[in-house]
Amino acid sequence: LDRFLRWFCATVGRRLRLPNQLQDYWDEIFGSKDNCTAYFEEFLLENLDRPLVLGLDEVDCIFKYPEIASDFFGLLRAWHEDAKNRDIWKQLRLVVVHSTEVYVPMDINQSPFNVGLPLELPEFTQQQVYELSRLHGLDWLPKQVTQLMALVGGHPYLVRLALYHIARQDLSLTKLLQVAPTEGGLYNDHLRRHLWNLQQHPELASAMQEVVEASGESLRLGSKIAFKLHSMGLVHFQGNNVKPRCELYRRYFQERL
Repeated sequence: LDRFLRWFCATVGRRLRLPNQLQDYWDEIFGSKDNCTAYFEEFLLENLDRPLVLGLDEVDCIFKYPEIASDFFGLLRAWHEDAKNRDIWKQLRLVVVHSTEVYVPMDINQSPFNVGLPLELPEFTQQQVYELSRLHGLDWLPKQVTQLMALVGGHPYLVRLALYHIARQDLSLTKLLQVAPTEGGLYNDHLRRHLWNLQQHPELASAMQEVVEASGESLRLGSKIAFKLHSMGLVHFQGNNVKPRCELYRRYFQERL
């Protein structure tokens, strides 16, 4: 954690074109989080004449290192709380971007993901997928848009990945539809990550198995389990029930759970 927070402070300072003063603020008597907070409060924020918008993209990469993730995200949450009462911390605006693919249990009082203003990327509409296909240089008819969306719905990442590779002529739409749920398909890495994440939480894997075996019908799960699957991007809510987010997920997980 100490090495990570040193790197974090140094990187932010470099982007702000401020000299590296870590040696003046990092004291072994105090913990790493205290030192990091002091560096931001007494040096980085103090030397700015306007608010700092700090964008943290793909922070889910840190989820792979739980010994760092818990403390780092708890630190971000603490800074958010400090901004309610202290003017210096009102100068920091955090924008935290993450995928919900990984489920990480966190103390609700230490998580930065349940405060602030959440913005969730919505599903693409059929018209948006059609327009995106045109932007990729594809001369698609509505029928082809419908075929792709029958498999992946309006999932932004899955739609974009398909259009990108089809536009590059790496494969045709017909081929993609045939092999998508297989180990040799375009979405193999994405699907295997989801499978691995489910396997780390047997209660989620069992619930997802029930969902994909529900023969196209929505299924009622316990609210806690349903929320976790939804937060991972695997299911959609229909009222209080859930369904697989897309046909691709249904077909893939039916064979593997």
